Amino acid sequence: MSTVAAAAAALSLPISLSRPAKFNTRKGVRAGFRVFAVFGEEGGLVDKKNPWGTLFDVEDPRSKFPQCKGKFLDVNQALEVARYDIQYCDWRARQDVLTIMLLHEKVVDVLNPLARDYKSIGTVKKELAELQQELAQAHTQVHISEARVNTALDKLAHMEELVNDRLLQDRNTTESDQPCPSPSTSMQSLDTVKGKSPQKSLNVSGPVQAYPPHLKNFWYPVAFSTDLKDDTMIPIDCFEEQWVIFRGKDGKPGCVQNTCAHRACPLDLGSVNEGRIQCPYHGWEYSTDGKCEKMPSTRFLNVRIKSLPCFEQEGMIWIWPGDDPPTAILPSLLPPKGFEIHAEIVMELPIEHGLLLDNLLDLAHAPFTHTSTFAKGWSVPSLVKFLTPASGLQGYWDPYPIDMEFQPPCIVLSTIGISKPGKLEGKNTRQCDTHLHQLHVCLPSSTKKTRLLYRMSLDFAPILKHIPFMQYVWRHFAEQVLNEDLRLVVGQQERMVNGANVWNLPVGYDKLGVRYRLWREAVERGAKQLPYSKPM
Repeated sequence: MSTVAAAAAALSLPISLSRPAKFNTRKGVRAGFRVFAVFGEEGGLVDKKNPWGTLFDVEDPRSKFPQCKGKFLDVNQALEVARYDIQYCDWRARQDVLTIMLLHEKVVDVLNPLARDYKSIGTVKKELAELQQELAQAHTQVHISEARVNTALDKLAHMEELVNDRLLQDRNTTESDQPCPSPSTSMQSLDTVKGKSPQKSLNVSGPVQAYPPHLKNFWYPVAFSTDLKDDTMIPIDCFEEQWVIFRGKDGKPGCVQNTCAHRACPLDLGSVNEGRIQCPYHGWEYSTDGKCEKMPSTRFLNVRIKSLPCFEQEGMIWIWPGDDPPTAILPSLLPPKGFEIHAEIVMELPIEHGLLLDNLLDLAHAPFTHTSTFAKGWSVPSLVKFLTPASGLQGYWDPYPIDMEFQPPCIVLSTIGISKPGKLEGKNTRQCDTHLHQLHVCLPSSTKKTRLLYRMSLDFAPILKHIPFMQYVWRHFAEQVLNEDLRLVVGQQERMVNGANVWNLPVGYDKLGVRYRLWREAVERGAKQLPYSKPM
């Protein structure tokens, strides 16, 4: 094993629970682990300083091991113990790897031509045979450690789910009679907890039913302000109903039913005349509140079509399609400070909006689905996690430098840390120099159609905004990414309609998607307290 390979192994093999059989290490001061020398079987000192000091200069975590005073107080404490277990295993693993590295150095020393001048061939052969046996034992120990760390990580991930999802209630009042575990016994305790936990399940199958009224009682973004000129209209579908948006005499947007009261002609086929939308059939004109203000060629009648509360804020047009009174506050969807908006794109997609949200809230599929676009060249990690507060719909991905949030009722916000445009580094967003911020709004047009509003912002390369036709470049790339997803999600939808459950076996990296589904289920049944909601 070369020095480079050994160093790589040290970083990739995180644990060992047992001490190498024939070597003892000398501890440095202040509980930190510093290797100054290694003792052989006969107690002889190998007089060589360790050249990888920074890699193996790791503090012994046993001095900071949590003191449980003989009992588990709650699951959080068990989780903390499990974390210290991992730290201890990592500390021990570094000693295993160091043992192998130093044994390899001894082999080099034995084969050194200068050393051979003072030894017989028989002595050299004997030394090499002994070293070969010791190396084989050390390598076996590393493989055992590798298996143990996988088990420990699985249990730690499971404990995190138990805590984050609050599956164990009254944790501050329930006590266990089990003794506080040591690094060698705590995994047995975690096994006990794991065995008692229920398996989550979701049933999202069959044709999507008519949308319940509770899901309509939110502000929904439906268009970008830049797309709504004074003389233009934007027809939209929302919850199986047709609407049209236009600006009134005062420049404020309005949303009315896209059907003339006279002969049910689509109003968006007409035109905007002095802040009123004019039907192309007989010229009836409606204001932004739905009132008919002109009826050419006939006696005027008091007629009104349905309208929705409509508001403009921060470059977006919002509507309230529900029957409850609209809330006074609209959420802010602006990118963080320091970002500039580079693209605003609207698409109509042939899938139900919940399936699109499931897809957007899942990053673990990227190395398999988006191999021709943004995830080209991404490696497949051994474990993908989404880390989130216990009562939140936001968090960050590990190992990807991406922060993500689901914002009710149909919005996904994400900030991606990138080292260079188009490239992703495996570190958190705060450690990255440049970032891309994305907004996805998934408006439920119908049970099989979604209106997607996409906004892309950057905190670097402002000159890109001034390049001609750059908007078309961004749209082309966005369509490429979406097409990679659509072929999969359309297939999901077909099978779901035929009775397949698209949420059959949720796993660890499905956490945010599962939380969205639990939130939506609670909304649809009219729950007074919604799960994972921020306290009011």
